[in-house]
Amino acid sequence: MVSAAAVTSRVGFGVGFGARKGEEALHSQSLQQSVSLRRDFALQRIVATGSGKRMAGVVRAEALPSSQEVAESVPGAKAVTLEEAGTDSAKPVSSGNGPVSPKKGRNENIREEARRVCAGSGPTSFSAKYVPFAPGQETDEEYSLDEVIYRSKTGALLDVQHDMEALKKAGDGEYWRNLFDSRVGKTTWPYGSGVWSKKEWVLPEIDDDDIVSVFEGNSNLFWAERFGREVVDMTELWVKHCGISHTGSFKDLGMTVLVSQVNRLRRLGKPLLGVGCASTGDTSAALSAYCAAAGIPAIVFLPANKISIAQLVQPIANGALVLSMDTDFDGCMRLIREVTSELPIYLANSLNSLRLEGQKTAAIEILQQFDWEVPDWVIVPGGNLGNIYAFYKGFYMCKELGLVDRMPRLVCAQAANANPLYRAFKDGWENFKPIKALPTFASAIQIGDPVSIDRAIYALTQCDGIVEEATEQEIMDVCAQADATGMFTCPHTGVALVALQKLRERGVIGRNDRTVVVSTAHGLKFTQSKVEYHSSELADITSKFANPPISVADDFSSIMDVLRQKLALR
Repeated sequence: MVSAAAVTSRVGFGVGFGARKGEEALHSQSLQQSVSLRRDFALQRIVATGSGKRMAGVVRAEALPSSQEVAESVPGAKAVTLEEAGTDSAKPVSSGNGPVSPKKGRNENIREEARRVCAGSGPTSFSAKYVPFAPGQETDEEYSLDEVIYRSKTGALLDVQHDMEALKKAGDGEYWRNLFDSRVGKTTWPYGSGVWSKKEWVLPEIDDDDIVSVFEGNSNLFWAERFGREVVDMTELWVKHCGISHTGSFKDLGMTVLVSQVNRLRRLGKPLLGVGCASTGDTSAALSAYCAAAGIPAIVFLPANKISIAQLVQPIANGALVLSMDTDFDGCMRLIREVTSELPIYLANSLNSLRLEGQKTAAIEILQQFDWEVPDWVIVPGGNLGNIYAFYKGFYMCKELGLVDRMPRLVCAQAANANPLYRAFKDGWENFKPIKALPTFASAIQIGDPVSIDRAIYALTQCDGIVEEATEQEIMDVCAQADATGMFTCPHTGVALVALQKLRERGVIGRNDRTVVVSTAHGLKFTQSKVEYHSSELADITSKFANPPISVADDFSSIMDVLRQKLALR
């Protein structure tokens, strides 16, 4: 029996063949008749490597014979399906020219298993680079992701640009859907992560061994049935709870990518002392956790007395160097940029476009969780505005690569006390002016001069998007209403829910429109404001939906009196 196998050319995986009998069979007359000269030549190059070793170069997918062509032309050869091809970009080969066992050995961990399974794999044909964020404008300016750079020569933001042609050649929409779906719920390193299960679309060239992950992502998408029915009169309201994550917010999705790249840069010898960020809470928590996991120093700039205790304690507990400053987030951002320009400290704020590569995977997850059906609307809270662009980018890549045939309309929701994007939207995008953000219960989006303003405007104009705002009274009331239906929302989710209410009242969002509200953090980070709301202790807030505990004497009669009153018992 001839030991010969191939993978369909659209998959673009590496191919291994037996050295002697395989070579004779592959040079048979029937193969020469059925395979084009170009593919035949490429195939001979693979066989010529001998003894199961892989070529140092990359064989282009279109140069390979298809699995069916080999099976029809080589006696005893077998066509290989997509599922049999596995989930990596190359099939491992053992020193004995046989396949490596996919099972984890008794004395190896999952990282060691991944290292063994990938041993001998050729380089990936996928790549990504930094380019200036300038949609519609051609430029020759580009940078490797291994460079420490945050802006273009003209001061523009950078964007991570993927080789879309290589991704298209690797497979069609069905291929990518099947590949991503095959990795969900697994513990294979690093694909157990919701972010790294899309590795080819995130950081395709990073070595698995450099990845820093706690298997983030794969967060809950649930049907908010009662809130939809009773509060906004909707049948298809869903909440993507990104706050069900390692540090309790969506920031984990971007931070695993950024810290993994820093880990790579340090291994390459880049003189980076650590990673720093300005934060209103959640960014610092995510950065500190991932740096602690990797053993990389984290430096955090926080505005004093402007974040919750639950948010403050996270970077402290994870061993970060925390600097508390008498300023707001915008002031912290200005200072961290000055510091990182003078010291070899890697900047981790969303000015750094690597984070958006991880955050965009939440959009892809939404499509996966709907069996690749596109929702009508997705509502995202917005502060520094990187996330609204990240969601756009995730949906766009899925459409461009054929996984879906359209994109949802996006809504960016802002607190009225920090609403520069909303003001620009109401002005027809004619003018954008930074503002001095006022205190808001949605403290993570208390930002008056957002870094990603250009990205956000572009994303919203490309998908007929909308911007809405929420007052402090509206935020706290809708959070109480949502919590009373079984949720436990953060104030930022409340901002998005208020936007939903207003768009429903105006008839913009229909009763049966499938709508996803993105919940960006866990409500347990914001318990103090909830306690004060239900205790009617919040200044300038009327606690319309308060549900305070009732003091009652410790005797049966008193308890029964209260129950009869509250439960309308006779």
